[in-house]
Amino acid sequence: MKVKELPIDDRPREKLRLRGVQSLTDTELVAILLRTGTKGKSVIQVAQDLIQKVGGLNNLTSQTSESIQKQLGIGKDKAATLIAAFEISRRVDTQKKLFSIKKITSPSDIAEIFIPLLRDKVKEEFYVVCLNSANKITKMELISVGNLNSSVVHPREVFKVAIENNSANIILLHNHPSGNSEPSNEDITLTRKMVEAGKIMDIQVFDHIIIAGNKFASLVEKRII
Repeated sequence: MKVKELPIDDRPREKLRLRGVQSLTDTELVAILLRTGTKGKSVIQVAQDLIQKVGGLNNLTSQTSESIQKQLGIGKDKAATLIAAFEISRRVDTQKKLFSIKKITSPSDIAEIFIPLLRDKVKEEFYVVCLNSANKITKMELISVGNLNSSVVHPREVFKVAIENNSANIILLHNHPSGNSEPSNEDITLTRKMVEAGKIMDIQVFDHIIIAGNKFASLVEKRII
């Protein structure tokens, strides 16, 4: 039976509008994302087959676009829609966890939060993380995106964000896509510039953390700050 042949109240999109998103099954939610079925299968059947084939919704959300496309009836467009929806959910969940942390007390606290965000990045990204006087995260902002280990950052960009967010302390944060967590000479020079600029602004650089895969380096622990 095609979706349009179902009673209106039982069609996923109409059901969502009438009863709320909580009333939908996992299959119905995936069906809304897929939008259309295939020859011989309704969109709900395709969604159900997909979830069953990968072993549940949780496993589906961890699939790559390529692995989803291997499933019967799932083309590039549908796979891209699923991946985008799951990534939105992941990022929202990460942000909620990020700002629910009560207090940053150590480099390992920082690494635990940010390794999942940065470990799979293929370009170097540099962030400033703002902390209030209680060392609670209030803001995380991307400052620069570069090629492999080559993002360019200026103190004025970092401290502009810090001042706008009334930060007491900041964390400098970037990744090394190469997988080498050791700070480069450029990293060390940049960090020292930031520390000096922070003294002028009366904003402490709490740490500079480098994420490299599942490893991290703290420039405080390395006594560079």
